[in-house]
Amino acid sequence: MLNIIIILALLATVATLGLGLLSMGIGGALDNSYSERFMWLRIVLQAAAVVLIISVLVLTNT
Repeated sequence: MLNIIIILALLATVATLGLGLLSMGIGGALDNSYSERFMWLRIVLQAAAVVLIISVLVLTNT
């Protein structure tokens, strides 16, 4: 179950990164409006993924 949650968190991070790159590539008003939101969302998702991975490693080693 935790493996599926980790995979979903990683996929969400990659999707957010892709959206950020897409908005940066398009540029203009879209980039000005959403680039910072995508960056912060990616950071939060990456942190959640790291915490989940560390949690699984700790729980499986005990």
